[in-house]
Amino acid sequence: MTTAVAGGPSAELRGFREVQRLAYDCAEAVAAQLRPGVTEREAARMQRDWLRERGVRDWFHLPFAWFGDRTAFVNFRVPPQFFPTDRRLEPGMPFILDLAPVHRGFTADVGYSGSLGLNPLHDRLLDDLEAHRELILREVRERRPLREIYEDVDRLMVRQGYANRHRAYPFGVIAHKVDRVRQRPWSPRLFGFGARSLRGLASDALRGHREGWSPLWSPYRFSDHPPRPGLWAVEPHLGFRGTGAKFEEILVVTDSGDPRQSAFWLDDDLPHVRRWAEEK
Repeated sequence: MTTAVAGGPSAELRGFREVQRLAYDCAEAVAAQLRPGVTEREAARMQRDWLRERGVRDWFHLPFAWFGDRTAFVNFRVPPQFFPTDRRLEPGMPFILDLAPVHRGFTADVGYSGSLGLNPLHDRLLDDLEAHRELILREVRERRPLREIYEDVDRLMVRQGYANRHRAYPFGVIAHKVDRVRQRPWSPRLFGFGARSLRGLASDALRGHREGWSPLWSPYRFSDHPPRPGLWAVEPHLGFRGTGAKFEEILVVTDSGDPRQSAFWLDDDLPHVRRWAEEK
């Protein structure tokens, strides 16, 4: 993937950035409306409604919401446990909103972590995520194999005193590729995921298998290759004693020989990045 970094982002990157900002705007708007007693299902529906009012008709996946110890995926064993439940939000509880809209053919997949009122432990996890964002970008620019970068993220979590909770996701992924999706009037879904987005990911997986790469960034052998040019939704997820926190945003990988242009975060004007800047 190449991009007009020197002269500003390409029209394609602007499209992805706009839908990513739309998704984060949704997460912030819904987070501001959360009150004690709201359920995960209600929070997920609030996200869907907010985005549909703004023209979203397709999804990489429908919105998720996790409250309390579910933010750390405590005892998650099978995929249905990821879907929203009747768990109710309580004062001081951490929460994560995870949403992946497709708008005008562009895909975003974002994760927003917060708490209902004061939660010093959750604040510490959010602060400690900054080092993971820096590590991932640095090592992608060094063209380290994705599997090795994953292991370095693991080691950083251990040094910080946390557990790796993205390992609980299917295939243990810390990231996956995202692409353009052809717009259609009707958007079929399969188990909460957009069928067209899944077909695109499956097509990448088949082509990658032939060429020696994978669209899934995991701790397994199929991710033992350098970063593949494209857009990656990256989500390091920390857990500690029933509290979890993560961010999820798009990392752009190109074929440029200039290290700074070879990989960069799509947007630095995001809630977690602003939080870290304000604390310095």
